[in-house]
Amino acid sequence: MKKFTFENKNFCLTVGENAIAESLVYKPSGEELLMQDEEIPLFSVTQLRPFNNEIKLIYMNKRTAFQASKIAVEGNRILVDFEIVPYQAVVSFEVRDEYMTFTLEGFIVPAEFYPDYMCMDLPPVEEFRLLQLPVRHRANFGQWINAVWDDAASVCVLAANPEAMIDSEKHRNYRVLTATAKKEVQLKGTSAALIVSGGEEPFLHAVDSLERDLGLPLGVESRKNPLLNRSVYWTLDLCPENLDEHLKYAKMGGFQFMLLYYECMCPKAGYGTCGDYSISERFPGGYEELRETLQKIKAAGLIPGFHFLHTHIGKYTKYVTPVCDGRLSTIGNYSLAAPIGLESEDIYVCENPHNAPMHPDRRVMRIGGELVTYEGFTTEPPYRFYGIRRGYWNTTVTAHGRGDIGAIMDVSEYGASTIYVGQNSDLQDEIGQEIAKVYDCGFEFIYFDGSEGAIAPYEYHVPNAQYRVLKKLGSTPIMCEGAAKAHFNWHHLNGANAFDVFATDEFKEMLDRHPLAEAPLMAQDFSRLDFGWWAFRTDTRRDIYEYGTSRAFGWDSRISMMASLNCFAEHPRIGDILEVLRRWEHARALKLFSAEQKEQLRKGGAEHTLLINEEGNYELVPYFPVEGAFSGGANLWAYVFERRGRSYALVWHNSGSAQVKIPLSGAKYERDLGKDVLPVENTEDGIALTVEASAYLSAEISLDAMVAAIQKATVI
Repeated sequence: MKKFTFENKNFCLTVGENAIAESLVYKPSGEELLMQDEEIPLFSVTQLRPFNNEIKLIYMNKRTAFQASKIAVEGNRILVDFEIVPYQAVVSFEVRDEYMTFTLEGFIVPAEFYPDYMCMDLPPVEEFRLLQLPVRHRANFGQWINAVWDDAASVCVLAANPEAMIDSEKHRNYRVLTATAKKEVQLKGTSAALIVSGGEEPFLHAVDSLERDLGLPLGVESRKNPLLNRSVYWTLDLCPENLDEHLKYAKMGGFQFMLLYYECMCPKAGYGTCGDYSISERFPGGYEELRETLQKIKAAGLIPGFHFLHTHIGKYTKYVTPVCDGRLSTIGNYSLAAPIGLESEDIYVCENPHNAPMHPDRRVMRIGGELVTYEGFTTEPPYRFYGIRRGYWNTTVTAHGRGDIGAIMDVSEYGASTIYVGQNSDLQDEIGQEIAKVYDCGFEFIYFDGSEGAIAPYEYHVPNAQYRVLKKLGSTPIMCEGAAKAHFNWHHLNGANAFDVFATDEFKEMLDRHPLAEAPLMAQDFSRLDFGWWAFRTDTRRDIYEYGTSRAFGWDSRISMMASLNCFAEHPRIGDILEVLRRWEHARALKLFSAEQKEQLRKGGAEHTLLINEEGNYELVPYFPVEGAFSGGANLWAYVFERRGRSYALVWHNSGSAQVKIPLSGAKYERDLGKDVLPVENTEDGIALTVEASAYLSAEISLDAMVAAIQKATVI
């Protein structure tokens, strides 16, 4: 059997004439990377059913994938034949030093197989599998970038343009890496790349070469930015009047980034104003005043960012009322079986509406430019929607004729006050242009919130909606995060998914369950996540922020704190909490701690505190909470640790102050280690002191004895 070889400096791919990939060798080591006995063809084609009359009569009429059966190579093109279906695919390829690309050019269709009476576009292809390789398991699999890798070698099937659908299928000893072109997105011109390289650094070098050659966003270069692990101060109410106050708190916490929610400078009415990126009255000087404000943020040493929901259109915007824009996403259409006048009445339709939404906030139908809601529908003829309310969301009531289309709106499940953008229209580009007007006032990073609010196929529209906005911006953001990720946005998101708000009493548990669980997965994608968002509350404690930011530090990741000026003003321990964050942010900037220390910080459940020791240096120590501290005194907290032959208790009152008596003698009480000794009253049965802001109690006793003393302590 004839064989074809595709080779560059890193790999040699051998494919038989039968379209089976026989071998993929990493040349520097000579290692075979494929699971060779699986005999998976390199290509396949999928149809909704057989269309040729003779084939239709023999085989099942269902969605079917037909595997490649034969290939031939002519110059830089591969001609692909398939089992059963009578046409060829033409795949062009290009071999470069660091990668190889495969691009679907089109199909060759013999005229005799589709007679003239078949009036259809040929061939009837729904999907074309552009590449599929059974790659042996290695230590790591990056699900986002679609790479199997370890320190010795890596194999990656990567999208070479946004239209390539990249995925993998896990098997016992191997993983099939795939690239697919879909008709609903694009067939001809869809391109994917095969990268085979060494470990992490050589692999990323190869990806960087591909990104530069193909004009893609530079995901590798952006991940090298030393600022990417610095944390974010988030606000939804910053304006010129309170700017100085926000800057004060941001600097107290040592933050590098300040993220402004769109409601800071755009119309403010919850999700209902998504899509309206005009400048509101909070900035009476308009875009120019926004520019001045952003310049003041930069002058204070912070980098301003713009947080928006680019795929959501709010119910209060011009795109919804008074005439609903036809470019908004819909999820089902119904033909009117009878005309509708201006008064509310049942809506008779030709199709069975059994799949129409029934959640009370998502029963929204557009007829022309009018929105209506319904209470229910019948699933037996005559089909009708009943309990109709006309002119929903202040749209204009109009009459509608028989045969008009009632389209069910794709109302967001998050609050049901927005509708998703129809990604197959030009509306996303229009919204991107409006976002760019705001961003170009001086913002330098962005957060793509609501990214999951796209239409299927999500693996295409989630990243491409972001990409369409990104291309409108006047400058490349130094940091991009998003609330949802899929393969292609690895190139333009250099961090992903800040986790949503966790309540104080569940904070540590939820941090372990979610961001701490995702962090090692993100590391396999050469990426970091955001351990925030952390809403600052009146019951926020220093230990939960220290726990969260120390775990993030272990994974070279950041946190985002959601600021509340009211809570800051009311919280007596705001200074302590922001000092915790400042220390860890400073340690990030200094790149402190060894790999072994970082490994300790990655463990869930373990807790560490960052001290400033007697010499003025940062010192990392594990510490432990004291259960039942101060005999259960209200809002009194204590953690213990050992160092330099002494046992310590870090104590504080989270909402005020308290006089306590501790059965302990010979103790030292300090605001900070080595300075600011606090008064202690010695009594016959122990010591009495005032607990308010964070302070350290120490004695030359065992840690168990310190724990026992703190537990037996009482509030005077």
